[in-house]
Amino acid sequence: MMSSEAHRKAAQSQGRVPLEIVTVSDTRTPETDVSGKLIRELAEAAGHDIVDYRIVKDEPDEVLRVLNDFAAGPARLIIFNGGTGIGRRDRTYDVISRVIEKPLPGFGEIFRMLSYEQVGAAAMLSRATAGVYRDKVVFSTPGSPNAVQLAMEKLILPEIQHLAWELVR
Repeated sequence: MMSSEAHRKAAQSQGRVPLEIVTVSDTRTPETDVSGKLIRELAEAAGHDIVDYRIVKDEPDEVLRVLNDFAAGPARLIIFNGGTGIGRRDRTYDVISRVIEKPLPGFGEIFRMLSYEQVGAAAMLSRATAGVYRDKVVFSTPGSPNAVQLAMEKLILPEIQHLAWELVR
């Protein structure tokens, strides 16, 4: 049985991990999508490739359509940002949680724990989630730049190669 450290070491041999980014927003454009740009910058700085990027309205059918399109694509990880709160228009979590085949509850739990250190009790409003869908790891983070930075730097990027490797080993 391999340890987590041995898994990480084996995973490093696969090199760059291809990612797809989805910003879920009724108002963002490519020019105003600070969080989408931040995901791109952090992933590329860590040596990974962005193979597709889209902005979709916070409509369940649009979120599901892009999830299915990207799940059929070359990326191993799909990162959604936006639509994870409890507002009437926040529906990303609802769509993704319905179709996830293998939930990764630890992502949301740890994300909220780390968020609590930054925003206090408001962290409980986040429905950040992750899991496996059609052999892709899907992450869904809040849309704020601080939340995206936290998720990318503390959770996703430190384990990105390990996550991608687990899908194909």
